[in-house]
Amino acid sequence: MYDETIIIILALLLSAIVYAYFAICIQTIADKTKTPNGWMAWIPILNILLMVQIAKLPFWMVILAFIPYINLIALILIWGGILDAMNMSKWTLVLFLVPLVGIFVPAYIAFAGGPASKSYY
Repeated sequence: MYDETIIIILALLLSAIVYAYFAICIQTIADKTKTPNGWMAWIPILNILLMVQIAKLPFWMVILAFIPYINLIALILIWGGILDAMNMSKWTLVLFLVPLVGIFVPAYIAFAGGPASKSYY
């Protein structure tokens, strides 16, 4: 009984940490691209809308992000648009496919380079 409870608590804690990680990355990307309402990164479904706004794609891409199999294509287009907004190469999308490395790609996009750092040159 206690083993199952501990596993559930650890799973919930890990889920909260991963969610906060992605929310911080998306909010940082929104700040760097000067996209309004960066706080939407913390609210489910609205965070996808924020990503679509950062990528400057039409609203209906949010709906495509929830259709099985089509969502893979939609997310590739959304992350590609985000990379464009951050002035980064679209080849960075390939890193999402590398096991374990793909987890750190949003942090790389959020904290490496981008429009905010271009002003320092």
